[in-house]
Amino acid sequence: MEMTMLKHSISKKTNYIFYSVYIFGTCSLVLYISLRIFPTSPAFRNSSLRPLLPLSTHQTHEIIHIPHMEIFFPGKEEKKKWRELKMIKKLEKQRAQEEAEKQREEAEETHKQTNGRSYTLSVALPGSILNNAQSPELRTYLAGQIARACAIFCVDEIVVFDEEGEDVKYLRKAFFPKHQDLQFAGLLNPLDSPHHVRQEEVLEYREGIVLDRPTRPGRGSFVNCGMKKEVQIDKNLEPGLRVTVRLDQQQIPESKSLKGRVVSSQEPRTHAGLYWGYSVRLASCLSAVFAEGPYKDGYDLTIGTSERGEGLASIQLPNFNHAIVVFGGLQGLEAGVEADPNLEVTDPSVLFDFYLNTCPGQGSRTIRTEEAILISLATLRPHITGAGAGAGPD
Repeated sequence: MEMTMLKHSISKKTNYIFYSVYIFGTCSLVLYISLRIFPTSPAFRNSSLRPLLPLSTHQTHEIIHIPHMEIFFPGKEEKKKWRELKMIKKLEKQRAQEEAEKQREEAEETHKQTNGRSYTLSVALPGSILNNAQSPELRTYLAGQIARACAIFCVDEIVVFDEEGEDVKYLRKAFFPKHQDLQFAGLLNPLDSPHHVRQEEVLEYREGIVLDRPTRPGRGSFVNCGMKKEVQIDKNLEPGLRVTVRLDQQQIPESKSLKGRVVSSQEPRTHAGLYWGYSVRLASCLSAVFAEGPYKDGYDLTIGTSERGEGLASIQLPNFNHAIVVFGGLQGLEAGVEADPNLEVTDPSVLFDFYLNTCPGQGSRTIRTEEAILISLATLRPHITGAGAGAGPD
């Protein structure tokens, strides 16, 4: 019994001590907070704890009087300093962004000068070469052979000209068959050029198509670039338009879309030295190949190919910006010259800077155009690369 009473007495004393400490701690905390929040309250104006407060409190804050308490707020001088500090930080951030943008542009220009390819290479050939194919399957395969040859040797432009005086629509239909003629397009070997980017491949540039999706005001369109995420560009464009997109280097992994900007289709070549496929142009005759070119100053290096031309051993190509290599059909370039109403010459060699035989001593009486393209581009490649590399910017 006595032991039980002793335990009960000790328990009561322990609880009393615990609650006393708890109440004392709570009161101390309340007192400290009150001193911090209401430093000028009459109850604490003469408090001995006042030295713990900031010395400048009563100097830089204005006091609003409320019954039984005084609340302080920042004064005009301090507000002015805060505004000035905020403006300085904003200007520093803006200056840092401008400096980063300037450095990025300088880096791009340096990259362009060191890695880009400024010159272009074009190929011209008659549409009549498809007449030599005996079936739609062979015509399709022949077009695929020419396309692959041009892709392998980084041709930037293919010009299809009419050497027989036929309607240009025929060339368009024959060289780029539509509808039922496309049934054999699946037989073609893929070009597999750099701009045919695989889904997981990491590349700064991509080709895409603008999607018909609503966007917020001030935001750009969404583009399907063949990746898991769509790309939001910097411009609002018409749906269905094909565009070349340069992806931003800094991306937000958690974002539902990627960021990029629309650039010229020439930029991958001029800035990064990437082969970005070829464009196709139709010409009504041989003379239109040169007269209707896409370059402001035309082609500054023209090469004609013929078994009657001179050999490569004796020539040295000058520096150039835009070169074009022209091939004849079954009857050679002579047939194209004869059928052209704008030409008064009979000798094709006078139309070109160089008139070359790229396969001297041939073992066959004739070389087909698709064969001549492969032979000529392979033979001319070191000459073109060397002369083009020495050219300045266009």
